[in-house]
Amino acid sequence: MTRVFADAGYWIALLNPKDGLHAKALVASAELGKVRIVTSEMVLTEVLNAFAGKGELLRKAACDLFDRIRSNANAEIVPMTSIALRNAVDRYRSRADKTWGVTDCTSFLIMEQKGITEALSADREFQQAGFKALMAD
Repeated sequence: MTRVFADAGYWIALLNPKDGLHAKALVASAELGKVRIVTSEMVLTEVLNAFAGKGELLRKAACDLFDRIRSNANAEIVPMTSIALRNAVDRYRSRADKTWGVTDCTSFLIMEQKGITEALSADREFQQAGFKALMAD
């Protein structure tokens, strides 16, 4: 089964109809077909944090999304380990020429390790790192 990495921006856009990327997230989801979605604890932490101050309804929606991803047999949440964090910080340190965050670096390392080439993301950082951002213009 084909695997695709899901970034925080995808999950956020999917949940929030007012997000500028909501329509792109819906289209990307519809076009995927049967795939295994890979994401990470770091990404999901960003998603939950993004809805912390958005009101009870969106906060609940984010928690429900988290639960659905965890229970979905076609989804994989990669845990954050001390080693993974150290490797991500090493990548972050080595790419001072980029605006990549530590979560980005974690995502890139996961994608490299799992042979994933496509990301549900609109972030140009994925393209800079050599991946296809499925929601990018």
